[in-house]
Amino acid sequence: MEKRLPVLCPSCDSQLRVSSLLCEHCNTTVTGFFKLPVLMRLDQKEQSFIIEFVKSSGSLKIMAEKLKLSYPTVRNMLDDLIDKIIKMDEK
Repeated sequence: MEKRLPVLCPSCDSQLRVSSLLCEHCNTTVTGFFKLPVLMRLDQKEQSFIIEFVKSSGSLKIMAEKLKLSYPTVRNMLDDLIDKIIKMDEK
């Protein structure tokens, strides 16, 4: 089973932030408070959609075929994802 980086607090569902990074090669640790990149703050389903979209060369037609959904449905999914990313990026 693949471990996934948690992005929400298991206690209150707030966004988690990175506080330290470690280089396993030289054992250097960097500490501070860092926001997770926008794409990492998306849920697994949204991240998978973006990966498949890129692998499909940005073709909604191919995405619709892969997902076995109509073109307008996939277009709406992409529009919703774009809106969510814009809102997250504004924060």
